[in-house]
Amino acid sequence: MKPLLYFLLPLTALLLTGCLYPNNELQKNKIPNQQQLEMVQNAVDTYQERKNGLLPIKTKDQDTPIFQKYPVEFGKLKELNLIGELPGTSFENGGHYQYVIIHPDTDPTVKVLDLRTTEEVRSLQVKVKFYRDNNRYPPLGDFVAPGVYELDYEKLGMDEPPMINSPYSEHKLPVFLDEQGQVYIDYRKDLYTYLREEEHNYETGEDIRYLLTDHTPFVPAYSTTYTVEDGEPVFTSDEPST
Repeated sequence: MKPLLYFLLPLTALLLTGCLYPNNELQKNKIPNQQQLEMVQNAVDTYQERKNGLLPIKTKDQDTPIFQKYPVEFGKLKELNLIGELPGTSFENGGHYQYVIIHPDTDPTVKVLDLRTTEEVRSLQVKVKFYRDNNRYPPLGDFVAPGVYELDYEKLGMDEPPMINSPYSEHKLPVFLDEQGQVYIDYRKDLYTYLREEEHNYETGEDIRYLLTDHTPFVPAYSTTYTVEDGEPVFTSDEPST
């Protein structure tokens, strides 16, 4: 009888936990919702009005990639009592997302960056750097476009090409390298879908990554610039630049 009791006790505790924490509480740390985004957006807008155009952002190096360059500094919002409890999805409150600002000079807009993507890319970048340091050259694979190469994953001792979960779809996205061995995520699958399904005015030569932020809360972290040619997403002719 005792073994059955030992089994039932943790099961009962688990069931009680489910009752004590409704679904909305259990889910609050997972995916940013519109209410959370609007709360932060309103706080950022009010801060900017009160601070004569300044934004509540953390200081980053000048060469920081554009979609990671302007993270929201929640401490500055709290100093002016513009925000109470931080979003449950924010990194600062135990979530998986960093709240960032895009279009800081023209139309400061709050979006989110999935930090799980950051962890995956950084882990892969460490392996690439280790290989380059020991072999003088990055593990470059086949040529894709000027300044863009496939990753020769076998040189890193990997059994298959690394893939990153897309924040925009159920796609698994490949990665590529520039000539220096910098790791980037290839968003062409998602860009192709959005070019087909969403109305837009993007033309050849324009950076179409903003098509993704126009229609979703997520920024395409660790991305190079893309444009559109004949309705297809293509790498720009410039060197990869986030």
